[in-house]
Amino acid sequence: MRHLMAILRGLTPEEAPAIGGALVEAGIRRIEVPLNSPRPLDSIALLAEALAGAAEVGAGTVLTPEAVQEVAEAGGAFVVSPNSEPAVIRATRAAGLDSYPGAFTATECLAAAAAGATALKLFPAFLLGPAGISALKAVLPSALPLYAVGGVDAPELAAYRRAGCIGFGLGSNLYKPGRPAAEVAAAARRLVEAYDALEDGQP
Repeated sequence: MRHLMAILRGLTPEEAPAIGGALVEAGIRRIEVPLNSPRPLDSIALLAEALAGAAEVGAGTVLTPEAVQEVAEAGGAFVVSPNSEPAVIRATRAAGLDSYPGAFTATECLAAAAAGATALKLFPAFLLGPAGISALKAVLPSALPLYAVGGVDAPELAAYRRAGCIGFGLGSNLYKPGRPAAEVAAAARRLVEAYDALEDGQP
């Protein structure tokens, strides 16, 4: 699976199936619905059912252990948080879901790793930049995957990959509320092509 996560902030249940299908067809198979979207658990449930076996669907902006349980009950496969709250990370792993907590400093990164994070969401990545991420990578567990999230577009993927990021979270450059599925698909294909060029050794 490509380490690309579509962040669909503002998605509604009514548009979820079309947007989810467009993303999968373009090659993105990890889809996050932030919990500050309209009726997010409905969208997660719809996507999880419609894309079963074709994509992983999870929730973003998850702030409490109670919300983790709601995501699990809706069929979510992973939890993304804007912070590194150990209780949320532990609840996520206890529920059998993958945990992608947000982190920015070495202290936050190491606390998230100690709590059992599956991978770290380095956010906002554009403030850290590749140089900042490279410095963090030097003090983090070598096997801990890093995702660059926030202000990262196709031209920047290669620099962040060289800095040590295995994956990327893609938000407003991919989806904005009301954006037609055809436009989302075109943006997704552009990002997938840039990612695949990295995998082929052509940054």
